[in-house]
Amino acid sequence: MAKEFNVPPVVFPSGGNPSTGPQQRRVPTVPFQPPRPANPNLPFMSFDVGSAAASTSFSTPAFGGNGVGIGSGFEDELPLLEELGINTRQIWRKTVSIFNPLRVNANLHEDADLSGPFLFLMAFGLFQLLAGKIHFGIILGWVTVAALFLYVVFNMLAGRNGNLDLYRCLSLLGYCMLPMVIFSVFSLFVPQGGVVIFAMGAVFVLWSTRVCTRLLVELASCGDEHRGLIAYACCLIYMLFSLLVIF
Repeated sequence: MAKEFNVPPVVFPSGGNPSTGPQQRRVPTVPFQPPRPANPNLPFMSFDVGSAAASTSFSTPAFGGNGVGIGSGFEDELPLLEELGINTRQIWRKTVSIFNPLRVNANLHEDADLSGPFLFLMAFGLFQLLAGKIHFGIILGWVTVAALFLYVVFNMLAGRNGNLDLYRCLSLLGYCMLPMVIFSVFSLFVPQGGVVIFAMGAVFVLWSTRVCTRLLVELASCGDEHRGLIAYACCLIYMLFSLLVIF
């Protein structure tokens, strides 16, 4: 006898079976898909990205009345030096005006600042350090005492009409240190204790004295009458700084 085998019925993909008749096709579902929420207005409760992106909108918040938001770039930001109150263009213009002792533009020095003087004093101390002399503390101390001395002398000569403040006096005195900085650079290549370095020191002292005297006379009132005494005080100050370079 022939052995019979039980063959299960074949289900075709089209949903039809020639033996059992048409069957309903099952719709495939995504694995691990959570059930949809009862409220269709909450798309974030499901994984339907398309509906969530379509129904959800974000706006850039704005702070203040100037319209600056989170999306604004750094183009509108001020440079760091200007935020700190350091105007590099103004410092450069004042420096250039000191280079010509015969034509000093006093209008550039009406706005006093200490950024340029501090830069010149640090440069002066650095070149002294290259010469084997550590004078940073001496330089800062002498500048402070010299500014107080020049402030007292000028206001005593001007009397009640003197309008020179200590801040402007320190600013002018520091900017006029530029010839001393140049002298400290040249002293690195000149033999110490010779006639050449003394002659150079005299020239740079006269340069600083003339510039400082002219700025003080033009920017402060009642200084033209006592120009000689003011020049003598400035000459003593810059002569002390030249001695640091020579010796």
